[in-house]
Amino acid sequence: MFYKTGTSTLLILVLLLVMVVSACTAYTTPPTSEQSTQDLPGTMAIKKNIPLPQPDLTGAMTLEETLVQRRSIRGFQDTYLTEAQIGQLLWAAQGVTHPSGLRTAPSAGALYPLEIYAATQDGLFHYQPETHSLERVLERDPRPSLYQAALRQNPVLEAPLVILISAVFDRTTQKYGAVRTPQYVYLEAGHVAQNILLQAVALDLGAVPIGAFYEDQVSKALSLPSDQTPLYLIPVGYQE
Repeated sequence: MFYKTGTSTLLILVLLLVMVVSACTAYTTPPTSEQSTQDLPGTMAIKKNIPLPQPDLTGAMTLEETLVQRRSIRGFQDTYLTEAQIGQLLWAAQGVTHPSGLRTAPSAGALYPLEIYAATQDGLFHYQPETHSLERVLERDPRPSLYQAALRQNPVLEAPLVILISAVFDRTTQKYGAVRTPQYVYLEAGHVAQNILLQAVALDLGAVPIGAFYEDQVSKALSLPSDQTPLYLIPVGYQE
């Protein structure tokens, strides 16, 4: 009787052990290639430093086609953008395209006074051109605050991505002086904005450049460094 009881107990313990090991294995199994974490909504929220997918340099749409199709889109679907899409847009804005550090948009003296941020439901992210990566600087969704600062313009609240272009004027002033610097920096912001708008078209996305906002409120909403001035907001997403 003791032998049978001991054997039954042993079998139960073995079965329980197998169930625990199987559950742990299922929990730790990484996503398949069909369900990469780069395409899962919310994955940006659990990381601070995010390496972005390499930009696609062989788009299917010609430059001429993007120029013809570009329009200011103000209505957006509530559809999350992937890290690949966000990375492509930010690369178009300020991606490094030469071993010497030259970027996608021209800059007076190659001084690059502009900083690029991405505002999403997962927080605020600062683009790092040298490593093509993001650094999360705010954990909360900054878009409602940006919406208030931008005179309650709906695209700022509705778009899944709002790109901010800000400027550190001192980087350019050191070489070109206080008189010429504003012109050079504003021109550069225009170059970057057009890159973003055309890249959005190539990704079958819509975008709209917005310059009507209170600078001090945008700076406060995003906790920008004191030496940065916000210049442009560009909501991006799937057209409604």
